[in-house]
Amino acid sequence: MSAADLKRIRNFCIIAHVDHGKSTLADRLIEMTSAVSDREMREQLLDTLDLEREHGITIKATAIRMDYAADDGEDYQFNLIDTPGHVDFSYEVSRALAACEGAVLLVDASQGIEAQTVAHVHKALKLDLELVPVVNKVDMPSARTEAVKGEIAEVLGVDAGEILELSAKTGLGVRGVAEAVVNRLPAPMGDEDKELRALVFDSSYDKHQGVMAYVRVVDGWLQKGDGIRLPGSRQDAEAFEVGIFTPAFQPVDWLTAGEVGYVGTGLKDIQDCPVGDTLLRLGDDTVEALPGYEPAKPMVFAGVYPEHPPDFAALRKGLETLRLNDSALTFEPEESGALGFGFRVGFLGLLHMGIVRERLEREYDLDLVMTNPNVEYEITTHDGTVATVGRPSELPDRSNLEVVKEPWADLSVVAPTEYIGSVIELVRQIRGEIGEIEYLEPTRVLLSYRVPLAGLLIDFFDRLKSATRGYASMDYELSEYRAADVVRLDVLVNGEPVDALSVIADRESGTLRVREIVQRLRKVIPRQLFPVALQGAIGGRVVARENVPAMRKDVLAKCYGGDVTRKRKLLEKQKAGKKRMKRVGQVEIPQEAFSSLLDRSG
Repeated sequence: MSAADLKRIRNFCIIAHVDHGKSTLADRLIEMTSAVSDREMREQLLDTLDLEREHGITIKATAIRMDYAADDGEDYQFNLIDTPGHVDFSYEVSRALAACEGAVLLVDASQGIEAQTVAHVHKALKLDLELVPVVNKVDMPSARTEAVKGEIAEVLGVDAGEILELSAKTGLGVRGVAEAVVNRLPAPMGDEDKELRALVFDSSYDKHQGVMAYVRVVDGWLQKGDGIRLPGSRQDAEAFEVGIFTPAFQPVDWLTAGEVGYVGTGLKDIQDCPVGDTLLRLGDDTVEALPGYEPAKPMVFAGVYPEHPPDFAALRKGLETLRLNDSALTFEPEESGALGFGFRVGFLGLLHMGIVRERLEREYDLDLVMTNPNVEYEITTHDGTVATVGRPSELPDRSNLEVVKEPWADLSVVAPTEYIGSVIELVRQIRGEIGEIEYLEPTRVLLSYRVPLAGLLIDFFDRLKSATRGYASMDYELSEYRAADVVRLDVLVNGEPVDALSVIADRESGTLRVREIVQRLRKVIPRQLFPVALQGAIGGRVVARENVPAMRKDVLAKCYGGDVTRKRKLLEKQKAGKKRMKRVGQVEIPQEAFSSLLDRSG
């Protein structure tokens, strides 16, 4: 590819907060460039998962090539990568940004800049990407177009006159956005005559061709049949197919410097083609790999068990299949005395956890039980051994611990100014530290905090929305590990500890937390024919107790009249039977018992 051809390529993505119109703008650009026929076109074309359509969010970054006839008379090749907006999938955004030279920054004219918008902007600026700021939904009655332009100008340090106006729904201003992509975003740098170097920015699995590597070719060229090497995983393979995204896979003769496309590698394990690796030509051992980026690291861990033990093999197959298209998902087998065999699964956050669970239940017809989520702690024992602990049962006795460290996160919240006090109180409740307060405009403020990650896990986002009447948004990023004073909270059902209900919590709030747990369990555990004792313990010491009363059977229903001793005998017989049941009976714990621990609003 010549230098002139490179100048007519634009690799860009659209970044924005959830529901600010990324997928809708992508649809309008696709329609304008006729990249997809009218028969194949549908709303949210790049959201291919059913769950993406149902939840109204983008989960996986998706790419598409479009040919655009610009006002200057030249034809340009657009490679657009549609990105997620939810905080749990920020790693998808960072990968997309690394494959681009620029981005369209989309901001809702009614809602203005949100916390995740600021986070995405900072990531883009760190990578020296050019940004085209756009205010979307300017046709809405509630639009605050000029005020939002002022917010963007303040955050980016640009002239408000450079900010474009758009209505992705009606198509107003879409042509102007495309022209800005041509005129404001730089063409890719690269040299077709150099050795092959391509960045793997995503991957998926095809049962016929193995791992499909999504690549941005930086230098050189690649065609079908070429031998390739992945230095990060030390794997050699053959390019069974090379192609572009339409957004379906479309084979082409070759990919050259500056282009975005895919490569069918034939590899059978997605771990052999890690995201961030460099694809080199086989035999070019002296070529330096691209910098890449850190792989996504799970931050939330939970036990996942089949409700019916024979479904264990199906659960394993489901997790293995999902991991082929989700490199951030990790799992390992584990066993629980209460729930049997299952897996300890690592997620990026609670939304990621919910999406994985929903896909497992829907696509593999599984009924699942999920335990309380935990973060990973770093522990150091008295003999100097350092380890990570992801489940409560692994936490050693306090007498054997030198130090325990928990993860902390940088939290950003954008909210109306009248709710500053409510937000500060929420952060205080989870032991957070208050940082900077920055006014985006007189009525909206950006609040920065540093908080324990465990405090964000359960229901912080729901409580934040409730406290601010739905107007707040948040974003967080793992920052450091700090020493913590934590304890394991155990739950005993009829004197037997249930490991799947155990929780790690800070010592100060431990007693209140374990009391809250047993109170919730009392409401959801069904009554038995014998009384059930629920106890909460810290370090082996019981600090809370609730009772589930027995469900009484009327044994005197058929006893009409007669001597009172006859009734007494029946009651004594029932009493003896209940004692025997209490001694050998096992209490069935429903899924609602585990789900109730995730909701602390009631």
